Amino acid sequence: MSSMLYRLGRATAAHPWRTVSAWLVVVVGVLALAASAGGATHDDWDVPGAEGQVGLDALRTHLPESGGASALVAVHDPDGGALVRADLSRIAGTLEDVPHVAQVSPPRLSADSDTALLTLRYDVPVTHHEVMGALEPLEDAVSAAGVDGLDVEYGGEVPGSAMEMSGRGELIGVSVALVILVLTFGSVVAAGLPLAVALVGLAVGSAGVTLLAAVIDVSSTAPTVATMVGLGVGIDYALLLVTRFVEELRRGRSRVDAAGTAVATAGRSVVFAGLTVLVSLTGLGLAGLPTYSAFGAATAIAVASVMATALTLVPALCGLAGHRLVARKDRGRPYENGGPRSVRRTLTGRWARRVCKRPLPWALAALVVLIALAAPALGMRTFPQDASADPASFTTRQAYDLVAAEFGHGANGPLTFVSDTGAVDPTDTERLRSDLLDDPRITSVGPATTSRDGAITVFDAQPTTGPQDERTSDLIASLRTDGLPDGVELTGTTVILADISTMLSERMWVVVGFVVLVSMLLLAMMFRSVIIPLKAATMNLLSIGAAYGVVTLVFQHGWGSSLLGMDRAVPVSSWVPILMFAILFGLSMDYEVFLLSRIREAWLRTGDARGSVVTGLSASARVISSAAAIMVAVFLGFATEDTVLVKMLGLGMAVAVALDATLVRLVLVPATMTLLGRANWWLPPWIDRRLPHVRAELDAGAVTAPAPSGPGATDEREQAPA
Repeated sequence: MSSMLYRLGRATAAHPWRTVSAWLVVVVGVLALAASAGGATHDDWDVPGAEGQVGLDALRTHLPESGGASALVAVHDPDGGALVRADLSRIAGTLEDVPHVAQVSPPRLSADSDTALLTLRYDVPVTHHEVMGALEPLEDAVSAAGVDGLDVEYGGEVPGSAMEMSGRGELIGVSVALVILVLTFGSVVAAGLPLAVALVGLAVGSAGVTLLAAVIDVSSTAPTVATMVGLGVGIDYALLLVTRFVEELRRGRSRVDAAGTAVATAGRSVVFAGLTVLVSLTGLGLAGLPTYSAFGAATAIAVASVMATALTLVPALCGLAGHRLVARKDRGRPYENGGPRSVRRTLTGRWARRVCKRPLPWALAALVVLIALAAPALGMRTFPQDASADPASFTTRQAYDLVAAEFGHGANGPLTFVSDTGAVDPTDTERLRSDLLDDPRITSVGPATTSRDGAITVFDAQPTTGPQDERTSDLIASLRTDGLPDGVELTGTTVILADISTMLSERMWVVVGFVVLVSMLLLAMMFRSVIIPLKAATMNLLSIGAAYGVVTLVFQHGWGSSLLGMDRAVPVSSWVPILMFAILFGLSMDYEVFLLSRIREAWLRTGDARGSVVTGLSASARVISSAAAIMVAVFLGFATEDTVLVKMLGLGMAVAVALDATLVRLVLVPATMTLLGRANWWLPPWIDRRLPHVRAELDAGAVTAPAPSGPGATDEREQAPA
C-alpha cells in the first residue's frame, strides 16, 4: 500500500492542475446529477417488529384516515373570551380543503371555552412529499377563514417535520477552524488549504447524500449529521497530510517527493482512520431501524468523499503552494524530528517526559476524572423528542404548551386502541373502555369508531402525563402486560416512540459489540499487537461514557442547558446513544492511529519502549491537539442548531473529542504504554501468522530500521518508499 500511496502523492503533486481540473469536473458533474436525479429527505418512522406497528398497520389497512399523518390546530382567544362556534366551523371547513386531509375532528373546547383543538387526519403518511413539513397550507387555510383576533398555533406530526437547519453550525465551525489553522501553521496559505479541501469533499458528499435520498428514505436530520462529521474529519485528514508535507519540505525534500512521502506515511494513517470510521458507521445497520441505516450510509458517503479529496487534492495543492505552506519564521531552519534536543525543548516533549516519569499516578487521576464524568450516564433516560423540546418561539412548541395548559399534558400524546372485531367481542371492547375510565392514570376516553369494513374498532384514551414523561412509558408497558384482551393493539405516536426507545436500548449492545470487535481487529492488523487494541477500545469506551454523562447532566438534569438555548430539561433522545457511539468510536480511533503510528515509528527505529512513547507523543501531539480543537469547534457550532437531536450530538461529540485529545491521548495512552513497556507490542505467533500484515505509518526519515527485541516483537524493518 505504501508504494501505491507514494506514487499517488507524487503523481498528483507533479501534475497539480490535472488533479484540480479533474476534481472540478467531478464536483460539477455530481452536483448536476444531484440536482436532476436527487431525492428529498424523508423520515421513516415505521418500526418493523415493534408492537405498536401492528396496530398502525391495521389502521392504514382498514381506516386510512386514522393511519396517516396527523396535525393539530389550536385556536385560542388571548383575551380569555369564549370562542364562537361559527368561527371554528369556518376554520374546520377551510382545513378540510387542505390537500390530503381526510378528516377534521369536531372542535374540542377547553373547560373555559377560550381554546379549541382541531385534529386533522391525512390519507398519506407524514413521509409523503406533499405532506412532510407542509405547514404553509395549514396557515393559508386558517387565514382564508377570515378569523381575526385569535391566536392559532400548529402542532402534531406534519408541522413538527417542518424544522430546518439554520446553517449556523457550518458557519461557526468553519470560522473557528480557520482561526485554529492559522495559529497552527503560521501561514494563511497552509491554513486555507485543509479547509478548502474539506469543503470540496463535503460538497461531493452532500451531493451523494441527495442521490442516496432518491433510492432510500433518508432522515431529514441525516444530512446535518453527515455534514457535521464530514467537515470535522475532512479538515483533520487534510491537516495531518499538510503537516507531514511541511515536515518533509523542512527536511530538504522536493515538493513532489515531500507530497509522495506525506501520502505514503500520513496518508496511510488517513486511510485506516477513515476505514475505522466507515466500519463503525456500518454498525448502525444493526440497530434494527431503517432510519439508522440511512444515517450510517449518508455519513459514510461524506467521510469517504472527504477522505478521497484529502488523499488526492491535498498533495496537488501542496505541490502548487510549496514552501509558502511553511511559516516564515521556519523557512530555512532545519527540522529535527524525534531527536533528544527537539523532544526536550518542546512543550509536549516536556509533558510526555513528566507523564512517563510517574505513569501510575497520572493514569489513576485521568481514570478517576473519566469515571466521575461517566457516572451520570447510569441514570440516563431516553425517549425520542417531541414538540416540548422545541425552541419556545416555534409554533409547534407554543401549540404543545397551549394544549397542555388547557387540556392536560396527555392531550399531546393520546393512546390509540385498535380492536380486531373478528377476535374481540364488542362487550369486551366496551369493558376495556370502562376500565380505562376508572384508571386514575387516564383522564378521558374517546368514543369508539368502527371501520367501514367492520374489521376494527378504534378509540383513543388520554393519559394524565405527557409523551416524554416516564410514567407514560410505564403506563404503556402496564396496559400491554395486564390490561389488554387478546386482539386489542395499542398504538399511536407516543406508543411508537416508546417502542423505538425500548428497541434501541436493547440493540445498543449489538452495535457496541460489532463496532468494538471490528475496530480492534483493524488495530491489531495495523500495529501487530494484542494489548494495543484492547487498551484503545477500553479508553474509547471511557471517553464516550464520559460524554454520555455530560449529555445526561446538561439535557436531562438541565445543568447549563440554557447556554444551548434550552428552557427545560428533557430526556436524552433515543437516537443519540447509538449514533454517538458509532461516530465517536471511529473518530477516537483516528487519533489512536495518528498517535500510535508515530510511537511505532520510534519503537521500530530504536527498540526503546519508553523513549518511543515520548518521541511519538512529541511528534504528534501538536497536530492531534489542533485537529481535535477544530473538530470540537465544528461540533459545538452544530450544538447551536434548533433541533434537539443535533444539539445533543454536537455537545456530546465535542466533549468526547476534547476528552480524547487531552486526558486519553496526553495522559492515559503515554502512562499506560510506559507501564506496559515492551508488552505493548506483544503478539502471539499463532495470531501473527493469521492476521494480514498491514503496517501503519512509515518512518519517512529512515531508510532502514533495526528490528526491535522484546516480547512478541516481530522482525519488521521499515523502509522509506522511494
